[in-house]
Amino acid sequence: MRFMVIVKATKDSEAGVMPSMELLTAMGNFNEEMVKADVMQAGEGLHPTTKATRIRYDGGEPAVTHGPYPLSGDLICGFWLIETATRDDAIAWMKRAPFDSGSEIEIRQIFSTEDFGDAMTPELREQEDLMRKQLEK
Repeated sequence: MRFMVIVKATKDSEAGVMPSMELLTAMGNFNEEMVKADVMQAGEGLHPTTKATRIRYDGGEPAVTHGPYPLSGDLICGFWLIETATRDDAIAWMKRAPFDSGSEIEIRQIFSTEDFGDAMTPELREQEDLMRKQLEK
């Protein structure tokens, strides 16, 4: 099962406060453990919303809004893509993440082609498989 782990933004991350050397070291060690265990597929930190752009689609011309945006529960400052056998395994890994007090993450399962049932026709499955092979290169 594949999961996106969403790291929620904080007042500090939105202010551009960089993590301490100690936190960067601990996070690097944690990431290395996940890579060695074939759990981590990707992971990145994100710049604050002062450097972000949103595009809203409301049926007409898409509306572009540049950040910063007010701090809310929907802002993120980083992510991981991980693969584990179960949701409980994903939770167990993420409980070990070396975050400071007040940090919050969200774990969301990623859809697989099987999740779409009959709507995913053989042609669409073939198209998806070809795209995934290209991405792996």
